[in-house]
Amino acid sequence: MIDVPLSVLDLSPVAAGTNAGQALRQTTELAVRTEELGYRRFWVAEHHNMPAIASSAPAVLIAHLAGATATIRVGSGGVMLPNHAPLVVAEQFGTLEALHPGRIDLGIGRAPGTDQLTALALRRKMEGLSAEAFPQELDDLIGFFTGEDSRAPIIAMPGSGDMPAMWLLGSSGFSAQLAGLLGLPFSFAHHFSAANTVPALALYRQQFRPSRWQQRPYAMVAVSAVCADTDEHAQWLSGPAALSFLQLRAGAAQPLASPAEAAAYPYSPFEREFARQRFAGQAVGSVETVCRQLAGLLDCSRADELMLMTLVYDIEDRIRSFGLIAEKVAGGLHKQAR
Repeated sequence: MIDVPLSVLDLSPVAAGTNAGQALRQTTELAVRTEELGYRRFWVAEHHNMPAIASSAPAVLIAHLAGATATIRVGSGGVMLPNHAPLVVAEQFGTLEALHPGRIDLGIGRAPGTDQLTALALRRKMEGLSAEAFPQELDDLIGFFTGEDSRAPIIAMPGSGDMPAMWLLGSSGFSAQLAGLLGLPFSFAHHFSAANTVPALALYRQQFRPSRWQQRPYAMVAVSAVCADTDEHAQWLSGPAALSFLQLRAGAAQPLASPAEAAAYPYSPFEREFARQRFAGQAVGSVETVCRQLAGLLDCSRADELMLMTLVYDIEDRIRSFGLIAEKVAGGLHKQAR
C-alpha cells in the first residue's frame, strides 16, 4: 500500500457581490495555503463567458501563481487547445517552464470550455468548432516543444527545449485512448462525468504505450470535494455549486450564490434531482464521510493521484475544506502497489 498524492483544481469562483480581482486574489491565497498543506500541484482551468468563473487566461494566472509559491507544481486543468494556435501555447508554456523549471504542468483539453458563440469569437472561424483537428494540433504542439515539428524552420522560443510536463485531460474515452497511445499521463474529469470514469481509465491503461515521457500509465482523477465538520454543513456549503451548475445548464449563468441563497432557491422536483445528481459519486461531508467516499473512488478507479475541486462561496470555507482533507483524510488514503 502506498500513499496517494492529492492536488488542487481551482476555477477562481466569483461569488455574488464580489468581482474578478477578488476571485483571483483568493485563488492566490488558496495556492499559497495548499502548498503549505503539502498538496502536490495546483491547476487552474480555462473557461469563457461564465460570470461565476474568473480563470479565462490560464497562462497569465499560472505565471502569477508560480511567482507567489515556491515548491508546488502549477499548471492548467486545462488549456483548451482548439481555442489557441499550438505555437502560441508552446511559447506561453515554454516561457513559464523557462522561468520556473520543473514546476509547470500543461494539461490539454479538446472541449471549448464555453458555448459555441464564444468559441467562435475565440477562434474567429467556423472551422474546427467540433475539434476534429485536435490530434494534429496536439502533435504540432508537442513538435514545437521537442523541435521535431514538420514545419521547421519555425522555432518556438521559448518553447523548444523548455517543455513542461504535459497531460491530456478528458471526460470520455477519446482523450483516454489518445493519452494512452501517446504515452502521456491522463487526468479524468470525474467531477462532471462520473459515469465514464472507470471505462475511460480502463481504455487508457489498455492503450498505453511507453514513451519518452512516461514508462507506465499514470492516471489522475479530478473530483468535487467539500469537507466540513458535519455532513449537514458540507451539504449546505455545496449548495451554491449545485445551483451554479443548474443555472449554467439552463443558459442563465450567474455569479456564485451564497449558501443561504442556494438553500432558498425554489427548485422544481426535476431541478432538485438534477442538483442531487451533480454530486453523485463526489466527496461531500464530514472528515469520515469524505475519507470513505475518496477511498471508494480510489478502489474503483485505481487512480494514481486525486485532484480536488472545491467550489464554495467563502474562501475561508474553501481553505478549511482543503485543510481538513490534508490533515485528517489524506493519511487514510492508499492505493495498491502495482
